[in-house]
Amino acid sequence: MPYILQKGSKTHSIFHLKCPRCQEGEMFETGSWSFVKPFEMLERCPKCDLNFYPEPGYYYGAMFISYIWTGWFCLLFVAIFTWGLGWSINAAFGVLILFMMANFVYIFRISRLMWLNVNVKYDPNAVEKFGKSES
Repeated sequence: MPYILQKGSKTHSIFHLKCPRCQEGEMFETGSWSFVKPFEMLERCPKCDLNFYPEPGYYYGAMFISYIWTGWFCLLFVAIFTWGLGWSINAAFGVLILFMMANFVYIFRISRLMWLNVNVKYDPNAVEKFGKSES
């Protein structure tokens, strides 16, 4: 596995939806493509106790990341399908809409992880330092 996807990198935390500090704890209650509680985040990391809600309105910046990321993806998607594969513009937009409907929860989650990873640094000893005691 390339380093960019290995534990310790920001991309590992983002694409595996793991806590950015320990990269072991889950951030969301359900799976990536679950439509049951799709936007419910845990309050704290179950492994290292990182507060996922450091202040009110913290994830406002994630909205901008999502907007930019989705906008560029949609432009490239339609360009590839129309110019690269020769599809009609209507067919390309139809496939794009279906793709985005199936992946909007994952995009929402990735945007939140990107925003949180801007401010939180990976600590390989986070579970031992900050984790909840078993007593």
